[in-house]
Amino acid sequence: MSEAAFPDQRLSVITLGARDRASLTRFYEEVLGFADFGPPVMTMFDMGGFVLGIWEVDKLAADAGQAPRGEVPGFKGLALAYNTRTKAEVDEIFERLRASGANITVAPHESFWGGYSGYFADPEGNAWEVAYNPFWPLDENGRVVIPPGKDS
Repeated sequence: MSEAAFPDQRLSVITLGARDRASLTRFYEEVLGFADFGPPVMTMFDMGGFVLGIWEVDKLAADAGQAPRGEVPGFKGLALAYNTRTKAEVDEIFERLRASGANITVAPHESFWGGYSGYFADPEGNAWEVAYNPFWPLDENGRVVIPPGKDS
């Protein structure tokens, strides 16, 4: 087997391509409570170990050497997730989202994988899951702790 292309298994930045960056940034700041630290040309949020970026979709496509995808409504094939420490915290977050007028696409429920979760979409249709996963505890910084597997 050849040497791995990436020396570390980690994620540094997720960038969402936005049709209206200013409006999407306002949603993340005002509804989700995130604080933008980016330069004027791009929105950036510190996500506790990685960065969530928002950039105009045409600029992101050009930077990646890709053609813009177009205005296709519906699921984008990507979901971001926020894990909580308790089931009650999932419900509390959804109450705040509901009160803010967020688009809740799936109400919190017992999920097939043994946890408790629900989904909402930001104003541009990016899916977010809010989940309590009893199998993945969070450390003091809110980072997921993956328990050792049977093969490790």
